[in-house]
Amino acid sequence: MSSKYRSTKLACYVGYIVQAVINNFLPILFIALQDVYELSYEKLARLIVFNFVTQMVTDLITPKIVEKTGYKKAAVICHGAAALGLALLGILPRFIPPYSGIIISIIVYAFGSGLIEVLVSPIIEMLPTTDKSGNMSILHSFYCWGQAFTIIVTTFLVKVFGYGNWTIIPLVWAVLPFINMFFFMRVPVVEPEKENKNAGFKELVRNRRFLIYMVMMLCAGATEIAMAEWASMFVQKALGVSKVVGDLTGPCAFALFMGIGRMWYAAVAKRVNFRKTLIILSTLCFICYVVVAVCNIPWVSLIFCAICGFTVSISWPGIYSAGAEEFPDGSSVMYSIFAMCGDTGCCLGPWALGIVADSFGLNTGFAVTSVFAVIMIIAVLLLGKSKA
Repeated sequence: MSSKYRSTKLACYVGYIVQAVINNFLPILFIALQDVYELSYEKLARLIVFNFVTQMVTDLITPKIVEKTGYKKAAVICHGAAALGLALLGILPRFIPPYSGIIISIIVYAFGSGLIEVLVSPIIEMLPTTDKSGNMSILHSFYCWGQAFTIIVTTFLVKVFGYGNWTIIPLVWAVLPFINMFFFMRVPVVEPEKENKNAGFKELVRNRRFLIYMVMMLCAGATEIAMAEWASMFVQKALGVSKVVGDLTGPCAFALFMGIGRMWYAAVAKRVNFRKTLIILSTLCFICYVVVAVCNIPWVSLIFCAICGFTVSISWPGIYSAGAEEFPDGSSVMYSIFAMCGDTGCCLGPWALGIVADSFGLNTGFAVTSVFAVIMIIAVLLLGKSKA
């Protein structure tokens, strides 16, 4: 690959770090929001829903945006929206009803995050490289490193500013997408040939195998985000450890193991069977959720929280790459549908966990959420039996 595209890859990597910030910093503040505003589990889960529902809607309209602006301008727009939303989160709760201010801010920065999700993967896919699957896995590993970085920095900022001054934290995070917005203005981006005919929405969803891919993406989002979003509160409340220990040993360890899994898959992608590997890891994912739900030994639960990150590591990037290989004419429409399905899972998984937790406790919530890993296994088996 030409050296002129190294800056493009770097901008994309930072873009996924921005998305990791948007999806992960607010759950670290859940206990702060509970203490300051007395929010229930369901109301906290609803914030996650607003985030991912907005991203789902954005996923659907992104192809039209890209058609009008091209990939480069759209990348600039999404980072601007992310920076604006994070800045608003630090401002609006001070001047209007706090919960409403939080929701408005989430909608703005989630729009930016949804664009990032659909744009960055095809930007990397269109670069002149040979190891498409490996590059995709490396790209998605930066979401994991960004997630761990977000947890560590946010935990530190909470320690410095305290729960009462939590609104300072999103203002700090707004700097990152603001800088990357200007970076994307300067890097080269490969735009697809306009004369190429790409598969449309109806054409794709009429394909039985594509429908299976959609179910797999939903399960990938649910199994990843449910553990990532609730691990911090679970470790603190269910296992009785401090917030700092909970953040660093729960979601941070989860993110690091997920990043390690994606780097590992980048190295072996050409030599392993994706479907068989996904079945094995999804089975281990189910085991992790069940152990976290039923085990009363804190350090064992912590270990399985972390291992769960490795078990979900290849799902999202692997399905993207496998889909791009099987549906080469899918273009931005395919990525848009995949992202929408993934975000649907990101919405359903944590929300279902929160609703169950309100009635039966966090442990039961994790047990119920394990069903998404089972559905993933069934979907992969069906994909293997259906004809390409």
